[in-house]
Amino acid sequence: MKQRRNYILRNEKVFVGLEDSKKTWSLCIRSGGIIIHETSMPAQYGVLRNYFNNKFPKCQIEVMYEAGFRGFELHDQLEADGLECVVTPPHTVTEEKCQRKKNDRTDCRRLAKNLENGDYHRCFVPDKELREDRQISRICGQVQADLVRVCSRIRRMLEFHGLDSGFPPGIWRGPAYSRLRQDLAKLELSDSLRFSFEVMFRELENLRQLKKELLLQLRKLAKSHRYKGSVELLKSAPGIGVLTAIRLALEWGDVSRFRRKEEFASFLGLVPSEYSSGGQEHRGHITKQGNRSVRRWLVESSWVAIRHDPVLLEKFRRVLRNCGSKKKAIVAVSRKLALRLRRVLLIGEPYVAGVIE
Repeated sequence: MKQRRNYILRNEKVFVGLEDSKKTWSLCIRSGGIIIHETSMPAQYGVLRNYFNNKFPKCQIEVMYEAGFRGFELHDQLEADGLECVVTPPHTVTEEKCQRKKNDRTDCRRLAKNLENGDYHRCFVPDKELREDRQISRICGQVQADLVRVCSRIRRMLEFHGLDSGFPPGIWRGPAYSRLRQDLAKLELSDSLRFSFEVMFRELENLRQLKKELLLQLRKLAKSHRYKGSVELLKSAPGIGVLTAIRLALEWGDVSRFRRKEEFASFLGLVPSEYSSGGQEHRGHITKQGNRSVRRWLVESSWVAIRHDPVLLEKFRRVLRNCGSKKKAIVAVSRKLALRLRRVLLIGEPYVAGVIE
C-alpha cells in the first residue's frame, strides 16, 4: 500500500486541510479529486514536518487552516520550509446548507476540498515585525476597556452602599475619580469598605500608568523608519492625530494589496449587507466585519473631519437628508474618509480637503 501511494503521488500536488486545536491537529489529504489519507497528531510542528517528509516525498504540498487563536506562527513555519500555506477566515469557509454534523474530521475534510477546488478566501498575513508592533496598539485598547470597567465598578459600589447621593450624577471624567478618592477618605466608612475602595483605586491608578506607557511606545513607533512615512501621510487628513495614524498604519499594513476601493471598504466592514433573491433586493446595515476598533477610530475622526472638509460635510448632509439618521450619515462619511486615506497612502501625497464647485 505504501509503494502504491508513493507511486501515485510522485510529483503530484497534495492538498492538506488542517483543523487546529490546542492539543491535536486533524489532517485530511486530497490529491486527484479523492481523499488519500486522514490522520491526527499532536499539535507540534516537528511532528507535522516529519509526517510530510515520510509520507509524501517529492510532492508539492499546499496546506490550509483557519485563522484562530494560534495566529500565524504555523504559516511562518510552513513557508520557511518551502510549503505553500493558506490561512483562511473561518466565517468565509463554504459548506453544504444541509450540514448537520460538525467535528474536527468533518472540518478538515471541508478545508481540503475547498483548497483543492480553489473555493476559499485568503487572509492577509502580516510579517512578524508588524504583528509584534501591532500588539502594542491592541493591548492599549484592552487596557482602555479595563479602565472603563474599573470606573464602572467604582460607580456601582457607590450606588450599592448608598454613597452616590453626595456626588454629582452623569458622566465622570478622569479627574473626577481622583477627587472621589479624596472625598471618600473624609467619610466615615468601615475598614472593610474603605479597603475595598482602595483596592479599586489602586487598580485604576495602575491601569492609567500602563496606558501612559503604551501611548508613549506608540509615539515611538510613529517616529520609526518603517512607519514614519505612512503616519505623516495619514496625519495630513483632518481629524487624524499621531496616535490614530500609527494605529491605522499598524492595522492596515500595506493597502496596495486591495486592488479596488470596494475591496478595502469590505475589509473595513463599511459596506451594506445584502439579502436579495430573485427580483427582490434588500440592503441592510453595514457588515461590520474586520476590526471594530478601526471603524470606531474612523467614525471619531469623521466628526472632526466634517468641520474642515466641505466635501465630507456635504456627504454628511446629503445622507442625513435621505435617511434622517446622523449615525448612518457619519458612517457614510467614515467610509469616504477611509477611501481617501487609502488613496493618500497609494499615491504618497498629503491629504487635500475637497472643494465644492
